Parts: sequence; C-alpha cells; structure tokens
Amino acid sequence: MLHVFICEDDLEQRTYMEKLVSKHIMETDYDMELALSADNPTDILDYLDQHPNQRGLYFLDVDLQHELNGIELGATIRKMDVSATIVFITTHSEMAHLVFIHKVEAMEYIIKDDPKTIETGVKECMQLAYQRYLNGKHSQNKYFSLKSGDQTWNILHDDILFFETDSDNRNKLILHTTNGLIGFRGVINEVKKIGPEFFCCHKANVVNVNKIKRVDRALRTIELVNGDTIPVAIQKMSELLRRLGE
Repeated sequence: MLHVFICEDDLEQRTYMEKLVSKHIMETDYDMELALSADNPTDILDYLDQHPNQRGLYFLDVDLQHELNGIELGATIRKMDVSATIVFITTHSEMAHLVFIHKVEAMEYIIKDDPKTIETGVKECMQLAYQRYLNGKHSQNKYFSLKSGDQTWNILHDDILFFETDSDNRNKLILHTTNGLIGFRGVINEVKKIGPEFFCCHKANVVNVNKIKRVDRALRTIELVNGDTIPVAIQKMSELLRRLGE
C-alpha cells in the first residue's frame, strides 16, 4: 500500500487537502491510504521513525511556522524514505530553488493560486506516484529501510540473509546481511511480509529463501550461503520445502 502524508499548518488548507486526497483515493480505488495529516513536521518524522518501512507520497507546505520549513522536512524525509514521492504546495514560488539546493528531488511544486490548479496538480501527482509504486513492486531492486541509532539504512533485499530476534531484547531485531550485522528496534511480525522472498521459518527468524544453501530435515536447520545456520520450526518445514520446490 502507498501511504499519503500531508503537512500543512493552515487548518483550512489542511482540511481541504485531506478531503481532496481521500476523495480521489475513493474514486480511483487506488491501493493508497491517508496515513497522517499534521500541522507539525515533527509528527511526520516521529511517524516515520516508528514505521521505518514506508513507501510514501508526501504533500508538504513550505512555510510551516516551525523551525523546520517544508523543504528541510522534505530533505529529512528523503533520508528516511528513500523511495519517497515529495510534492510541495505553497504560496512561496520564490523558494522553489531551495528544492535543488537541498537535493529533495521533488515531483512537483504546486502554487496555491487557485483551488482548481491545486486539485488538478494533486490528482496528477497521486496518479503518477501510484504508477511508480506499482512499477516498484515488480522491481528487482527493492530496499528494506531501518533506523539504527542516529543512522538510517536502506538495505537491498538481495543483501539480506535473515532477521532474528535479539535473545536479550524481544523488541529488538538483528539483521544479518552479506556485509555484516545491524541491530534495530522491531519485532519479527513486522518483517516477515516485506517481500515474497522472505519466510518466517521460526518464531524468532525470518529468512531470505534466495539465500538458502541447504535444508537439513533431520536437524531441522537451514544452512545459508555464508555458512550460517538457523532453526526451522517443525510445523514450518513442509511449507519451507514447498517454497523451495523440494
């Protein structure tokens, strides 16, 4: 699902945007939802911090009456959501050049000069963003985004070996990649459906089936391409073997 975000400090404008976005989703039956509408950019960033695997379309006002303006917010969003589609809606056309200075890579810069112009621009952006989302679902270059400490990581699915629950903290996961380990806040249920190549083989593990070298049915273990082994729950063995075509 493609999630839509609105950040607009003017209540009237924000309410108008909410109705416009919700109505267009209903009319088109897009696999989209209005995830969050806020007047404070911190609310958007907090949401992304708590939900690190977003694929979002962001409608941002430029002048937010906050220490962060909309363009600075967009630049931060870009780091947290590498596939973000960012659209600015503002009266400040003279600030458009800042989009390039901050390397935001915005889709559009819609000027608030006429409601009809806004409506047309928003609908066109939603259509294009959704088409890109559908194309991205079939892309071979899919990424898993996570935040660890002060760093945000975008890891290629193909570089992921498996996820495991930290034995000392049930609310922390350890991501095993071809390049090393990364610990981050999360639980197994949040990562087992990030892509069709991932399989929950055990209550504490989600494995990338494309990285499995061998399955030991007797010991109920998986050997990965790097030599690591992880357990397979007895009730998961048959399903795993079907996935592997054995």
